Amino acid sequence: MTTIPHWINGTAVSGPDTQPVYNPATGTEQARVVLGAASEVDAAVQAAAAAFETWQDSSLSQRTQVMFAFRQLLVEHEEELGRIISAEHGKTVDDARGEITRGREVVEYVCGLGDVLKGSFSDQVSRGIDVHNFRQPLGVVAGITPFNFPAMVPLWMHPVAIATGNTFILKPSERDPSAANFIAQLYQKAGLPDGVFNVVHGGKPAVDALLTHPGIEAVSFVGSTPIAKYVHETATAHGKRVQALGGAKNHAVVLPDADLEFAANHITAGAYGSAGERCMAVSVAVAVGDAADRLVEILTRKANEVKVGPGDQPGTDMGPLVTKAAQERVENAVGVAATQGATVVVDGRGLKIEGHEEGFFTGPSLLDHVTAEMDAYKEELFGPVLAIVRAESLDQAIDLINANPYGNGTALFTSSGEAARRFQRHIKVGMIGINVPVPVPMSYYSFGGWKDSLIGDHPIHGPEGIRFYTRPKVVTTRWPQPKQQVSAGFDFPTSS
Repeated sequence: MTTIPHWINGTAVSGPDTQPVYNPATGTEQARVVLGAASEVDAAVQAAAAAFETWQDSSLSQRTQVMFAFRQLLVEHEEELGRIISAEHGKTVDDARGEITRGREVVEYVCGLGDVLKGSFSDQVSRGIDVHNFRQPLGVVAGITPFNFPAMVPLWMHPVAIATGNTFILKPSERDPSAANFIAQLYQKAGLPDGVFNVVHGGKPAVDALLTHPGIEAVSFVGSTPIAKYVHETATAHGKRVQALGGAKNHAVVLPDADLEFAANHITAGAYGSAGERCMAVSVAVAVGDAADRLVEILTRKANEVKVGPGDQPGTDMGPLVTKAAQERVENAVGVAATQGATVVVDGRGLKIEGHEEGFFTGPSLLDHVTAEMDAYKEELFGPVLAIVRAESLDQAIDLINANPYGNGTALFTSSGEAARRFQRHIKVGMIGINVPVPVPMSYYSFGGWKDSLIGDHPIHGPEGIRFYTRPKVVTTRWPQPKQQVSAGFDFPTSS
């Protein structure tokens, strides 16, 4: 049985406490991950703090050379890393490669570090006085990341933190931990000094140790909203900066003037890709007016065409859910929806895959006539369930979305520029797609929702990520000529 260790100061570190890591496609235990707590976190902090003393003084050229090398290693090992992710998460290998690509884009963004960290200079703000500013790293920072993107979400964090001169401790999900260790080894091959990137595995004891350790300056988190609130409250109470991204209930609005085949095709992929285990998954389709019946007809056909199977099997569109508990929770939600009055148009429950009967599979489910009062609408199901809500107008659809407590992502399918402009101006959501179902922004923009999808005010990666992991300094200078007399006054200084 393989044991997955911590990675601290450039070496594998084991420990006595472990828990199983499953293959979701077979339902069998395939490895055990070591669980850390306060002592392992403290060891990682000590290693990171020691490494920070020299890494903060490294040149921009040195850091970007490491990032260029790391980026190339991600390209060269994409297939291997994708299969590691698929074996522990369950998503298809193609989907895993996709998340690696999107994470690699953040590395490419910070390869331009010399530009994004440029300060400004103001000459002669007063006679003989100049002002300039620059940004410096915080110190030791940490990231706590979810199971659904074991490569991409951490890559939203640590390349930005490390490139700006910080040292980093990653606490990945214990459900699919191997990707974190693999990436740690790629960093080492890329020339990153030991201690700059560390991995501590574990559950709540490890999380609490990170949130309260006095040696950690900032914490980044992506996960459910209740835990995001806990992370934000606990870490800020201990004097830390916090990025805390929470849950979502993402709506795709379809107007009658939309190309319904196009819309249904993309909504199907957005709803059932990665088995719906995405914080940007389309979980609600809002069918407006005359679009409803035809849209349901097309979505039904497309849901039935989704090929479900093991993630490493060619041609698979959707793999299993990550755990048995997740499978049971999602299938129970479909049953509850039926009892509450929803029409189960496509029922994915009870799916068995030949040769993988013990895997955590459930098929795509499509629910029609869902209302805002039903659990299937209110709860973040995090599975392959698409709920259809019918609305009479675009304005009614906007009001529905704005009343939802989440505000992560949304999409509008239309051929009307006026409708698109009205939608994007009036919707209370942080990331919007127009004829784009999953509007995850490129790495040179920042990712973050509104309302209960973002706790606090710090989005992730892009310019906001640079600001989060650095603090500014403003320097006012005067260089008088030798023997020049410069008078000093007791009044508050002013420019002149």
